[in-house]
Amino acid sequence: MRRTSLAIVLAAALAGTAAAHDFWIRPSSFRPRPGDRVDVDLRVGEGFRGEAVARNPEKIERFVLVGRAGEEKPIVGVDGKAPAGFLRAGASGLLWIAYRSRPSFVELPAEKFEAYLAEEGLERIIAERKERGESAKPGREAYARCAKSLIRTGPGEGASATAVLGLPLELVPACDPSAPAAGEPLVVQLLFRDHPVEGVLVVCASEREPEKEIRARTDADGRVCLAGVGEGVWLVRAVHMVRAGEGVDADWESYWASLTFEVSSR
Repeated sequence: MRRTSLAIVLAAALAGTAAAHDFWIRPSSFRPRPGDRVDVDLRVGEGFRGEAVARNPEKIERFVLVGRAGEEKPIVGVDGKAPAGFLRAGASGLLWIAYRSRPSFVELPAEKFEAYLAEEGLERIIAERKERGESAKPGREAYARCAKSLIRTGPGEGASATAVLGLPLELVPACDPSAPAAGEPLVVQLLFRDHPVEGVLVVCASEREPEKEIRARTDADGRVCLAGVGEGVWLVRAVHMVRAGEGVDADWESYWASLTFEVSSR
């Protein structure tokens, strides 16, 4: 099975029962009416198929609703229960949901770690391990989630579709991804600690046909053009890894970014 080695370990650390390690936000509605309650699922899975993750306050660094002018409200929920949160939609136009996890730790045998790096497009780390003489060493990794989701409620001005929300690794659309111009590709910029990052694999898939992935690597400005994004619910994801900093009980730090939105003609 694709990406199974790390999947089991990460899922056990994060959710206990899930079978893979992509992580995203799935609101119950991307286009709620003003006043509607929106359940906010945190999901872990593979191929845009996943299971809801119960709310765990020990894992949550930041879980907020971002509106006009960057105003933030915490997303509330019941600890130990799914959905992980819920919100009340206001007549504010576009709204962002943002989630950042605290770091978690995983260690894999060398062979499984190298296979996982190759599967996620992290060949740069494979090469660096080789240069350091570490190819036969286990992979000791601290990983964190950086997820965001765009919803539209009411006709108001709301949040900016191109807002940078301050996540460590963040996918930032160049325009409103829920209303792309006909025939134009979706352009997304990947920022790592607020700076563009080059050469990272970005993968895009629809909930309707998750097996038909759109893949591209970021250019020198951290941008990718994703052609073929049409109607439906979409997930864009990317993984970036760096050498662990001082004080981190790991050799590597990875950040897993995701962006979800719905394209609709209505």
